Amino acid sequence: MSRPTSWYRRTAVGLAVGALAATGCSTPNATGTAAGAATGTPNEPVALKDGSAVKLALVPGGAHPYFEPWKATAERGRTDFALGRVTVDETGRWDQSRQTAVINSLAAQGFTAFGVSGVSPTGINPVFEELKAKGFAVGSLASCPAGDTNAADFCLATDVESAAYKAAKAAVDAIGGEGTIVHLTGSTGDPTTQRRIAGVQKAVGETGGKVTELPVITGSDKDLPTAQKAVADLLAAQGENLKGIVATASHPAVAAADGVATGKLPIKVVAIDDDARILAGITSGGVVATVAQNPVGQAYVGGWLLALLGSRQCTMKMPGAVVDSGSFLVTKDNVDSYDEERKAKTKELQSELTSQLSCQ
Repeated sequence: MSRPTSWYRRTAVGLAVGALAATGCSTPNATGTAAGAATGTPNEPVALKDGSAVKLALVPGGAHPYFEPWKATAERGRTDFALGRVTVDETGRWDQSRQTAVINSLAAQGFTAFGVSGVSPTGINPVFEELKAKGFAVGSLASCPAGDTNAADFCLATDVESAAYKAAKAAVDAIGGEGTIVHLTGSTGDPTTQRRIAGVQKAVGETGGKVTELPVITGSDKDLPTAQKAVADLLAAQGENLKGIVATASHPAVAAADGVATGKLPIKVVAIDDDARILAGITSGGVVATVAQNPVGQAYVGGWLLALLGSRQCTMKMPGAVVDSGSFLVTKDNVDSYDEERKAKTKELQSELTSQLSCQ
């Protein structure tokens, strides 16, 4: 499964995501540098020499369950990398002008490195350009700008088309390879929604017509009540004919799992992310599978990379590189162990990104 061609154009030069073998992070010595890793090797991440002057701000578009792990992860990064200061600011309220105001305020407060999940994929590049013009290190985390240009130093995000494809394949398998499914996802104005739709459609297309898909239900990720209403309306209208639900946004995933369980319907649900209710549903059998993403890896590796760039220890060989932070199919077989795979991917990301750096 792949992203659109433009995604590969931006990553093909000097970046083979997933192709580099990695053995994990090295252990820093008493001086804070890893032995033999002053500039890093393909299997050994660059160790930050001095992050004390780096003040790191992670700025989601607003409050959302997906970003909850960023808070603890930012604090872990502050300790591990000895950063001057860290903050996670969710007060953008899912409005680009508000998020931009938050970012400008943080810059005025002395923050020097920014990991941003832009509210508007089509409008975030000017914000990145302004931050870069002021000499700040900038990473696009969890989502990338729309189009072919990423004005940040890098983008570290889920390949959402691949993740949606994995989810849909799991749903197809769960319903025995034939029947009707439906896809619940986010806003049509978000380019990542179109990629998710493409991922699900590809999996359905591979069945040769044995699986059919109802019209996609978009805009159901605003909040949980919105998602619950969308699911209730769906089940009332199509519950008897539906064999599977693929939810590629967090709130619809929870709402679908709850709605099917409450109605005791024989519909196979495949979700996104690892909300505790989703994991409990997998354990009990009410949810077939979920596709976990890597918000911890985005915050931790993104913070490490921003500290390297912000301290001027390193620069990107290919500014604007886009890197897949990973997605992981979780079923009853690995619900207790999938996080180990995610941790391994996070270590691998540091090794992959080391190969993209020029360091002093």
